[in-house]
Amino acid sequence: MAATITLITDFGLQDGHVGAMKGVIHSIAPQSTLIDISHYVPPQNIRWAGFVLMTAYLFWPPNTIHLIVVDPGVGTGRRAIAVQTAKGIFVAPDNGVLSYVLARERVMMAVSLTNEQYWHHPVSPVFHGRDIFGPVAAHLANGLPLQRLGEPLNPDSLIVFAVPEPVRHFDRHITAHIQHIDRFGNCISDLPAHWLLESPQWRINVANRTIESIQQTFADVPERDLVALIDSSGFMAIAVRNGNAAQMLGLEIGDPIFLYPVSRDVLII
Repeated sequence: MAATITLITDFGLQDGHVGAMKGVIHSIAPQSTLIDISHYVPPQNIRWAGFVLMTAYLFWPPNTIHLIVVDPGVGTGRRAIAVQTAKGIFVAPDNGVLSYVLARERVMMAVSLTNEQYWHHPVSPVFHGRDIFGPVAAHLANGLPLQRLGEPLNPDSLIVFAVPEPVRHFDRHITAHIQHIDRFGNCISDLPAHWLLESPQWRINVANRTIESIQQTFADVPERDLVALIDSSGFMAIAVRNGNAAQMLGLEIGDPIFLYPVSRDVLII
């Protein structure tokens, strides 16, 4: 039986692009299972797509094929690639969309998708999702070895953008940054939960507002109040109970969040 293929695109669902890509995949690998992760990545937003992928891929079996088509450079000289890791195979443009994955996983093999035998023809210069990435994912689902798809690549040559990271200062306060804003307006930072183990309590300053502690759930504060908590992705987030924190505070991706330990007693862990 063919493998599972997950899909992340910025195509939306109002047009026929997703349907055409799925049709080509099913024509090549009719037994494959196609699972939509998201088709509502904002158009051309590579970082957004990378974050969405990061929050999802770890929860899939290691033989899953992850197809990511957010490709503002379609038709140019940017490479089309497939990357194998212990957590799955990733088929995508080489434009940084795999940055979060590559920051966490060791690359076992990477290839440039240059073997036209495994493309759908004729190839549209503006729809490689249908004509290159989708067919390649389908052939992989049928068991085609990765090395048949094209020339091997040095993993160090893959394009990556800097994955956001918090900064710990000499006085133990932390500067974090908003790396994602979800559809609820929750502002997800780059601060992983384990950084918070250094102190039993933190005071958070964001957009000239103060949050006195980190809570477990949205319901730990009154309706429409600000709350800091650990998001399901494992990062600290700023939210509003039944509201939109990004709109309330005028926050954007990249904005800073400052955390100060309330207790100077360092936890021994």
